[in-house]
Amino acid sequence: MAKITVDENVCKGCELCVTACPKGLLALDKTRINAKGYHPSMLTDPDKCIGCAMCAMMCPDVAITVER
Repeated sequence: MAKITVDENVCKGCELCVTACPKGLLALDKTRINAKGYHPSMLTDPDKCIGCAMCAMMCPDVAITVER
């Protein structure tokens, strides 16, 4: 099973990872705001993640790490 880590301090909430995820498992966390004032991205259901790393490839700020 893959593990997705989002560096909340780097994420600017651009949602490119949200649109890139083929399973639709990423969303902005509307309950949190990072130090930059953005809602960071979060993985909604880790068990369904296939580890394709599309989210990490799309992230312009390299805020997402995928471990397989």
